Amino acid sequence: MVKIAAAGDVHASEATRSRIVEAFVAVEREADVVLLAGDLTTHGEPEQAEVLAEATRGLSVPVVAVLGNHDLHSGHGREISSILSGAGVHMLDRSAIVLELEGQEVGVVGTKGFIGGFSGSQLPDFGEPLLRRVYVETTEEVEAIRHGLQEIAHCRIRIVLLHYAPTSDTLHGEPEGIWTYLGSDRLATPIAEYRPDVVLHGHAHSGSFEGAIGGVPVYNVAVHVTGRDFYVFDLEGHEVEVETRA
Repeated sequence: MVKIAAAGDVHASEATRSRIVEAFVAVEREADVVLLAGDLTTHGEPEQAEVLAEATRGLSVPVVAVLGNHDLHSGHGREISSILSGAGVHMLDRSAIVLELEGQEVGVVGTKGFIGGFSGSQLPDFGEPLLRRVYVETTEEVEAIRHGLQEIAHCRIRIVLLHYAPTSDTLHGEPEGIWTYLGSDRLATPIAEYRPDVVLHGHAHSGSFEGAIGGVPVYNVAVHVTGRDFYVFDLEGHEVEVETRA
């Protein structure tokens, strides 16, 4: 059994420094690994990344993260990744990592995901070049998930970590008019094909906690949704149990 603590949209800043540091100190005693589903900072400023770096530096458990739209807002995405990598965080961007946890290989595919909408309101690969670039960006994210899942196919436990939602199941509570900008069900295609054990995402602050892609559980772990600093999952190869601990 592997205990996974997950959180999205922590939005680190100087104003949240104490709470974030305390949360990571506490979760270190509860989990075997920490997964962060993007929006690590408030506005994508390097000094905000330093707050999260302080909280993660020296932890005895691995931390794996992806960037979100807030982290890219100010054009410092690479610097934010570098700061957090320097603090020991495994930053994933269209890539995968295999961790040895509790005697089991745990594979994590991590990428931001992107927008595009869901059945009935998808952005098409047609029309103005700018819109077609959006379609291409989502396509590249889809292919990154596919390649990552192929790379970790041998792992006992397989996780997909995103920022944007791959299913509308976890968007209920958000206005339907903005669902196109909260994710895309195109991201679900490789998930349905390769069937990882769990998918985690954030971004939809007013969305719902739980959904599914086929039989694959999907959880929106944005802190605004879970109402706690971290949600702890127990995973053991194709079985997911949601704990009630903070």
